[in-house]
Amino acid sequence: MLKFGTGGWRALIGEDFTKGNVRLLAQAVANIMKKSGKQDMRFVIGYDRRFISDKASKWMSEVLAGNGIKVYYIDKIAPTPLVMFTVQTMDIKYGAAITASHNPADYNGIKIFTEGGRDASELFTKEIENELAINTCEVKAIDFTKGLSSGSIEIIDPFNEYIDTIIKMIDIEAIRNRRLSILLDPMFGVSKTSLQTVLITARCDLDVINDRHDTLFGGRLPSPSSDTLQRLKSMVIEKGYNLGIGTDGDADRLGIIDQNGEFIHPNSILVLLYYYLLKYKGWKGGVVRNIATTHLLDKIAEDFGEKSYEVPVGFKHISSMMEEKNALIGGESSGGLTIRGHIRGKDGIFAASLLVELICSTGKSLSELLYEIHSQYGNYFMEECDFKFSQEEKERLITLLFIEKRVPEYNYEIAKISYSDGLKIYFKNGGWIIARFSGTEPLLRIFAEMETQSEAKSVCSIMKNFLSL
Repeated sequence: MLKFGTGGWRALIGEDFTKGNVRLLAQAVANIMKKSGKQDMRFVIGYDRRFISDKASKWMSEVLAGNGIKVYYIDKIAPTPLVMFTVQTMDIKYGAAITASHNPADYNGIKIFTEGGRDASELFTKEIENELAINTCEVKAIDFTKGLSSGSIEIIDPFNEYIDTIIKMIDIEAIRNRRLSILLDPMFGVSKTSLQTVLITARCDLDVINDRHDTLFGGRLPSPSSDTLQRLKSMVIEKGYNLGIGTDGDADRLGIIDQNGEFIHPNSILVLLYYYLLKYKGWKGGVVRNIATTHLLDKIAEDFGEKSYEVPVGFKHISSMMEEKNALIGGESSGGLTIRGHIRGKDGIFAASLLVELICSTGKSLSELLYEIHSQYGNYFMEECDFKFSQEEKERLITLLFIEKRVPEYNYEIAKISYSDGLKIYFKNGGWIIARFSGTEPLLRIFAEMETQSEAKSVCSIMKNFLSL
């Protein structure tokens, strides 16, 4: 049975990600749309550079069109945020991106979007799962070329509108006056054309690496981290670039190398941008973060008379809370963020553009701004660990953590314990640790944030030993 995680449905190519399953999923979505009785029977589809993404986008289009649903098909590789933007600006109820985002190369998947261009809620994805479980989902489909000729499938190109929107949202003149030298690593993904257009329009000197079409992503995980951006790091130092930018496979997440060749953790990117918007641009509003994202945001929000809101992992929770509280910015420690007035999902292309504006507008380097922030609010250090497990081990861990609700012994006084998404222990000194199952990969993830790196490593080690990992 197909199961959705925090970032859509993802599966191994040839095992569960097959033509048959893609068509079944499309039929389930079509059934739900027809049952809803809504007048708007339109759907946007885009795809990334992964193996058979282009083919899968056509399989899905054929089924939707075969069920009387008008398909707007983006017939060029498309960043996920561009697809979300299109659903939002065309005022269409549903859309999808064929992508497995930052998963390994042998995965593919489908992200479903709903009204406003937001990630589908758990309620809606559960409805799809239920439809697949209780219904044989007899597939109705038409040939893609027939759909084009009949008008039930229409090719669109929303690229210019998306780029123009980003350019209007950033201080393009401030960037033009600096002429930064930037190195971009799209990690063999889909960000090159979009970011290149924005940054060259802003008169940046831009070079690009790892931009060819390689469905194996150069043998690396297409996720921008300190480990995967080593080539970007060395070239920034060697060639003297002002900034290195890395984006994940579908361009909704961001990784940054500063002018000194230092990897800027996504937590710090979110902190930098929130602080910049509040202090330097004078904007108002709270911040939404997930449970595994830095609490330094809470201190900044409090200092400016704003609030910080904590939600479970999954950007749909962030965007929903942002809308509810009219928050200024929302993001997560994995590198995804958005701000009020942009799309209701994470956008690595927009985030990178805004970060370039920050450097140019303040006239300060990222390290200088981080020093300014840490001098005022102190610093936290994060440690992250991932562990694979067998099904038997997963059942043992579930019993230990969530049925027996046992926790390890720490030398820090515990303020509270939460089970809203995994197990999170809050210490009275402001630190915390969380253990949760990934919603996108078969992993148990442990995150800890403490006042020193050694303390963060220690609390992680204690949790690891307690769980016998």
